[in-house]
Amino acid sequence: MTAAPRRRMVPAYLATGGRSRPGTAGFDRLTVLFADRTEPPRELEPEHQRLWELLRPGALTVVEAAAHLCLPVSATVFLAADLVEAGCLRARAPIPRAQQTDRSIVERLLVGLRALR
Repeated sequence: MTAAPRRRMVPAYLATGGRSRPGTAGFDRLTVLFADRTEPPRELEPEHQRLWELLRPGALTVVEAAAHLCLPVSATVFLAADLVEAGCLRARAPIPRAQQTDRSIVERLLVGLRALR
C-alpha cells in the first residue's frame, strides 16, 4: 500500500497574500526564473523560500516551478514577482518561436549545393 499524496496545508490564495495582481507585470507562464543570490534571502515567507530553494540549482520556467511547488501558475507568478522585486530572483522573457523559413531561400540553397557536385 502506497502513501497518499501530500496535500497542501495552505490554500493558494494565501500564498499570494490575498492580492489580485502581482507587483511586477510581464510574467508569462514560460518566463524563465533563476536565483540571483548564492546566500538564502532572510525573512521570507515559507512559500517564497521554497521557490527560491527550488531555483537555486538552476533555471526553471514559471510553469515548471508551479508544478514542483504544487501551486497554481497564477500563485507562482505572485511569488516570483515578489522575489524579483526583492532582488532574490531574476526573470527572463521566454524564447520566441522561430519564424518559418522562406521557401525561396531553401530552394536556392539546394540549387547551390547541387551545383557543387
